[in-house]
Amino acid sequence: MPWWNSLIGDAREWFAWPWYLAALPLPLLVRWLLPAARDGSAALKVPFGERLDAVAAAGGRSLRGGGAGVLAWLAWALLCVAAARPQELGDAVQPPQVGRDMMLALDLSGSMSEPDMTLGSSPVDRLTAAKAVLADFLDRRAGDRIGLLVFGRRAYVLTPLTLDRDTVRDQLKDSVVGLAGQETAIGDAIGLAVKRLREQPAGQRVLILLTDGVNTPGTADPQRAAQIARDDGVRIHTIAFGGDGSMSLFGFKIAIPGGEAEIDEDALRKIAGLTGGQFFRARDTAELVGIYAQIDRLEPVKRPGKAVRPHIERYAWPLAGAFALGLLAFVLPRRRRA
Repeated sequence: MPWWNSLIGDAREWFAWPWYLAALPLPLLVRWLLPAARDGSAALKVPFGERLDAVAAAGGRSLRGGGAGVLAWLAWALLCVAAARPQELGDAVQPPQVGRDMMLALDLSGSMSEPDMTLGSSPVDRLTAAKAVLADFLDRRAGDRIGLLVFGRRAYVLTPLTLDRDTVRDQLKDSVVGLAGQETAIGDAIGLAVKRLREQPAGQRVLILLTDGVNTPGTADPQRAAQIARDDGVRIHTIAFGGDGSMSLFGFKIAIPGGEAEIDEDALRKIAGLTGGQFFRARDTAELVGIYAQIDRLEPVKRPGKAVRPHIERYAWPLAGAFALGLLAFVLPRRRRA
């Protein structure tokens, strides 16, 4: 490595733009190279004029001007130092890194309108319960890039990956049963989520899929879609959500004819296992809340980042000194003449 590269590297520890220091001798070079200004007015001729001319010529290449000249030179030097941006390394800090690139896939098939859930003390349908729990989950995911995907007969992205959780929450609130059709295309939902997550950094791609049904025949195969997700590094947590055919009313369990959710739990369990995720079964709102709390622990939002030492700018001090010395050099000769 040439010696000047090593010198520049050392200078960068103290200055952001050390090459500005090369301007320090510029006024000297200008005074040396430019010819002295000549006065065309009449002058007093003396016998030893040649001797005076030699003294004047020698003085043209020196720091003339007495105290004011020295102050001007010091002001220039401080101005060059300020332009080089002197810096000081601060104390080491460990900034947090963002958490996950996470897609939420929500089933909007017709069966999500079954009123076999309770929220507080009021009976609600499955979709309303899922929305409430998902909204609470979003509140705890500050730092994640989250996208919202809904599926029925087809799968659609309502919100691309974003840090704006309010937008995700608004789109979730406006989702209704049947928006994407009445069927349950689980394979299509996984495939679309993988496509959106594929462009994101590896290692932090997560899909949370909530459904209360069985994959619709004729759509993409969920197992094949899970294999693609595994190959692309997407981890899938699956949630089978639906009641057991009864609802609570005044503290009593009441059976609902045909209300038991028909869910392919084996298929969802295989999807999760194949991609390194977890399978969960939620039969009521309380279990769903616990599941999202568990996912919150499985997929932590923030991890400690690499410790860095920030650069603290110190150019203000030499800049203020240059301004003060320049002002003093401007005022001092006038005070002497006065």
